[in-house]
Amino acid sequence: MLKAGVLGAGHLGKIHLKLLNQSTEYDLVGFYDANPEAAKAIESEFGYKSFDTMEALIEACDMVDVVTPTIYHFECAEKVIKAGKHLFIEKPITFTVAQAETLRDLAKEHGVRGQVGHVERFNPAFMAVNHMIDKPMFIEAHRLAEFNPRGTDVSVVLDLMIHDLDAILSVVKSEVKHVHASGVSVISETPDIANARIEFENGCVANLTASRISMKQMRKARFFQKDAYISVDFLEKKCEVVRMKDAPENPDDFAMILTNAEGVKKQIYFDNPNVDSNNAILDELNSFADAIANDRTPVVSLAQGTKALTVAMQIIENFNVVEM
Repeated sequence: MLKAGVLGAGHLGKIHLKLLNQSTEYDLVGFYDANPEAAKAIESEFGYKSFDTMEALIEACDMVDVVTPTIYHFECAEKVIKAGKHLFIEKPITFTVAQAETLRDLAKEHGVRGQVGHVERFNPAFMAVNHMIDKPMFIEAHRLAEFNPRGTDVSVVLDLMIHDLDAILSVVKSEVKHVHASGVSVISETPDIANARIEFENGCVANLTASRISMKQMRKARFFQKDAYISVDFLEKKCEVVRMKDAPENPDDFAMILTNAEGVKKQIYFDNPNVDSNNAILDELNSFADAIANDRTPVVSLAQGTKALTVAMQIIENFNVVEM
């Protein structure tokens, strides 16, 4: 079993501590948090060992899970990698692209594995259909959330939209050509609502909307490709695949047939793939252990995390920001 430790024991850090403690792939050695009073309270309540320094925790581990605020990601991750330890780091990978590129290169130099916590890759609804997504040409994603001050240290793009960016970049096998974006600051100093249109070199277009001041929650993505439409509800963990195939000569009475302007008849088929229940955070942590044990590239590598951040920053840099 890999000896694991957690840097940062806030809301998400406590979840990671619990799951690493439950995992059969890791031996949880403890955690470090910069707030000594909070650390003592967590140690007292849950029994996890609190380390006095970050360096002491890193030294005791094979793998370190960085769940600090984003602004501290680079400082922590750099120490982990330079100590020769494997790195799991929450999204976004770092605060700047230059920092992300440095971590990516350092990991290669020191021969350690790194994975970024883009948890939607392990969402069972996305996992049920991602192998069916083949050369999508139009993608639409909506990620809406109620206001939570905990995420406002970064813009809504790095807080919410980056989930969909990573998922889209994992299925669109093409480079980004153009980015158009707009954002609105309502409560925070940075945009709380954002829309981005991404054009890829292969002609694919992705339209993404993210909001953290909505009245209801929504996390949906739709992928349109030749003869198929695939929808994923990340929140409800549901998916649907609608396919169009050439209609048979003698369709049954209940078949849904469409005829295009050229007179070609297509039959529509509906499919709701089976979605297995899972704990996505536990699965991503365990998948990282598997990548380390078998010397494989992690599902969401540092390079992929860097790419998602790069596009996110392109969106932010292209913002036409409106203040209310």
